[in-house]
Amino acid sequence: MQACVVHTAGDLRVERRSPNQPDPGQVTVAVALGGICGSDLHYYHHGRVGDFTVQEPMVLGHEVVGHVAALGAGTEGPALGTPVAVHPATPCDHCPDCVAGRRNICADTRYLGSAARTPHVQGGFAQLVTVPAAQIRPLPPELGLHRAVLAEPLSVALHAVHRAGDVTGKRVLVTGAGPIGCLVTAVLRHKGAAEVVVSDLLDTPLRIATASGATATVRADHLDDGAWADPFDIAVEASGAPAGLRGCIERVRRGGTVVLLGLLPPGEVPLLGNIAVTRELELRGAFRFDSEFDEAIHLLARGLPVGAIVTHTFPLAEAHAAFDIAHDRAVASKVLLDLTRG
Repeated sequence: MQACVVHTAGDLRVERRSPNQPDPGQVTVAVALGGICGSDLHYYHHGRVGDFTVQEPMVLGHEVVGHVAALGAGTEGPALGTPVAVHPATPCDHCPDCVAGRRNICADTRYLGSAARTPHVQGGFAQLVTVPAAQIRPLPPELGLHRAVLAEPLSVALHAVHRAGDVTGKRVLVTGAGPIGCLVTAVLRHKGAAEVVVSDLLDTPLRIATASGATATVRADHLDDGAWADPFDIAVEASGAPAGLRGCIERVRRGGTVVLLGLLPPGEVPLLGNIAVTRELELRGAFRFDSEFDEAIHLLARGLPVGAIVTHTFPLAEAHAAFDIAHDRAVASKVLLDLTRG
């Protein structure tokens, strides 16, 4: 099979690999589409995501959908050919965090296409991927693959909004209008937020944020824009930039909540700690997701307005071009790889 593999920073290859045969309890999926995530771009350009560094060749990708190709001996699962989405996480299920219902922060999780542990967990940008059967989700008949491929990033957005608490009637700031920020916007509106103001440095992402439900958008470099005028009840930092975090802390009201979603650069970053103290702000991290994956599939099937987020699709053989376009936020949002076209 063909797979998209990062070797070191700047070294991305489409190369032949031998697929794993499914053991009992496992399912092999013929991957049709995979979404390029910001973490995939960081692995490609920098050889790392936050504190996770590429130490060995690794198949990228964790946003994948396709069709069931094989079942391990004695495995109960969807019939061959069934369209499915793949939940990318395999928590340990017995540590204190898993037992407490916070499987998304399990320290022993295996996550597709992640260098958080060594050996790395090989990812989903391969024409055949084998995972535990528990990670397979059959798709509703009304949900096509090109929408279903957003299930993983939408799950991230859902978890971030869940971490924010009740957003009904609230005024919310989202910093960063990349795919995750736009998905957060759609979820906030679906959950009843009265206002969702989205900031970014570029116009194209802001247009996509509007199509995703933003009630207002603002250029992050236009500090005199009226959309900044009133304080926010909640702010979701989705850019991964220290300036975005600063904007959230400065603009949320006293006693408000800031959700840190975007992964910041490695090491220490400036934090307006005195403002957080004197205004008694709540700073809440949001990392990955767990059961939100099923909710994401349900919302996609019901027509959550996120279609504008997918902007480009490339065959696997053109992975370099796909990653280059995905890196250009002035023209692209979510970029897909079509693995049926190697």
